[in-house]
Amino acid sequence: MPVKIRLARHGKKGFAFYHIVVADSRAPRDGKFIEKIGTYNPNTNPATINLDFEKALDWLQKGAQPTDTCRAILSYKGVLYKKHLLGGVAKGAFSESDAEAKFNKWMDEKAGRIAAKTDKISGDAKAAQKARLAAEAKVKEERAKAIAAKKAEAEAAAAAAAAENEEAAAAEEGVAETPAEENAAE
Repeated sequence: MPVKIRLARHGKKGFAFYHIVVADSRAPRDGKFIEKIGTYNPNTNPATINLDFEKALDWLQKGAQPTDTCRAILSYKGVLYKKHLLGGVAKGAFSESDAEAKFNKWMDEKAGRIAAKTDKISGDAKAAQKARLAAEAKVKEERAKAIAAKKAEAEAAAAAAAAENEEAAAAEEGVAETPAEENAAE
């Protein structure tokens, strides 16, 4: 029975969520499986991977073949590297304690890279938010200037209209007084 380590798709349309399973290669993708060894959520950044390390390593040592995507996931989590180191121990290339030290060093470096990526992502998000707020403040300031200019224009127009009305009223009074004086002179 050829055994594969592969993904079984779950989740809704456009928002896939996967179970990492060990299954007979002849079984359908989301059908019967032997054992579930983890989950993979590609919708988060970085992708969320929950994997039972020991079970995955055990199945690899028994001869299970991972698919391309699962190979990448197992490599990312260090399962393939651990299998490689255990192969070196079996051949006598180095001791088990040396293999464990190499693996722990690799895991620490990997954790540092992952932490740096998450910090960079959160920093980029904060910088983008700061830039959006600055752009918004600039637009608000421009709008305030435009509104102030319109108000000044309206006030100037109102003052000019008032001045014209006063002049017209004064002219009417002057015109009205002139005929009265003419009538008085006759």
